Amino acid sequence: IKAMKLVDIEEQVLALCIPMNGRMIHDKDGNSFMSNYSGRDHEYINSISRGGLNALLLDEAEKHENVIIHFNKKCKSVDFENTTALFSDYITNDQFIEDADIIIATDGAGSAMRQSYYLGKKFLFSFSQDYLTHGYKELSILPTNDGGYKTFKNALHIWPRGDFMVIALPNLDGSFTVTLFLSYDQGKYNFNNLTTPEIVEEFFKKEFPDALELMPNLLDDFFDNPTAPLGTVKCYPWHYKGNTLLMGDSAHAIVPFYGQGMNASFEDVVEFDAVLDENHGNWEAVFETYQNNRKKDTDAIADLAIDNFHEMKDHVANPIFQEKRKLEMAFEKNFPDDYSSKYSLVTFNEDIGYREAMLRGRAQDKAILNLLSDGEIELPLPDQKVGLRPILEKVIKETEAILEDDRVAGLK
Repeated sequence: IKAMKLVDIEEQVLALCIPMNGRMIHDKDGNSFMSNYSGRDHEYINSISRGGLNALLLDEAEKHENVIIHFNKKCKSVDFENTTALFSDYITNDQFIEDADIIIATDGAGSAMRQSYYLGKKFLFSFSQDYLTHGYKELSILPTNDGGYKTFKNALHIWPRGDFMVIALPNLDGSFTVTLFLSYDQGKYNFNNLTTPEIVEEFFKKEFPDALELMPNLLDDFFDNPTAPLGTVKCYPWHYKGNTLLMGDSAHAIVPFYGQGMNASFEDVVEFDAVLDENHGNWEAVFETYQNNRKKDTDAIADLAIDNFHEMKDHVANPIFQEKRKLEMAFEKNFPDDYSSKYSLVTFNEDIGYREAMLRGRAQDKAILNLLSDGEIELPLPDQKVGLRPILEKVIKETEAILEDDRVAGLK
């Protein structure tokens, strides 16, 4: 949203959004409960169509005379020493070279320029691409006949099953985009053995019966849509001298489990804009300053996204995790200025970077879970604010002790 404000299209973007106040957790027996993202009523996340947002951004970009958009062209490679890029035409297969003063690549996880850095071997370039053992497949819940929603609209729906899960996000047309996250080859059911309509239907009847009732189109979706991998990309440096720069997923692709991939890339733009305003005098200084400001935070959100993968598929159904969430919601509701959960620090506090949010959030999680496990927090939790205050003070004290241990260990 902050990036949208920079170009005065915040209201147009918000019109494409559906607020989601929390996670709707569905168990195997068809029961469900809501787990809010925050104890503060004004904090929620949004579901948005990437296609709709892309179309809006393209329309806005085309209004500028100095912006030229080329369709059906693919970047094949980049000569980062001479700032030229080789392109091919998808339709004619013709190839051509474009020359530039600088090249900024926002060409995604499969970045041609990042590959050119790696293959060029002209400077020390570190690159890692780590895949989860799980892949994903997109499915759908279609609208009702009158265009309504078949289940609760303002939530991210999760069917957590330990080693795998299904999630569903609402769309403006009454449908839900559903995603199955499942191992490629481990467990009784995996993508490698879900090869017939019978076994797919058996799997969903056993594990997601209430979701299956909403998805008469399941088999068509399952066999029509591809299975895709889930990977994390980290690299360094992002720039070559003052010639070229990687931004967005080309520099730091992450798995989707924190819902922060697009946010992190738009945050890149906000940070880059701020660095430009500092008037460093040359592109190399701009690129270096931007990279130094940003890299620690993009590494952090990549790690947080992996954490949240395990939380969503498994921990949300764990009783001690549910008690932790209840306590955090009570803290945020009763002491909104004194406490924010890890999720709130990452998602709702734009004054704190991902790195700081990760370190503090992990320490808070550890503190609460330790206190619950050791019986230092009595259950059920008190209803009154006065009864919660001593518990909050205990959590804060334990959190600070853990953070101090982390600082001594060099984690700062």
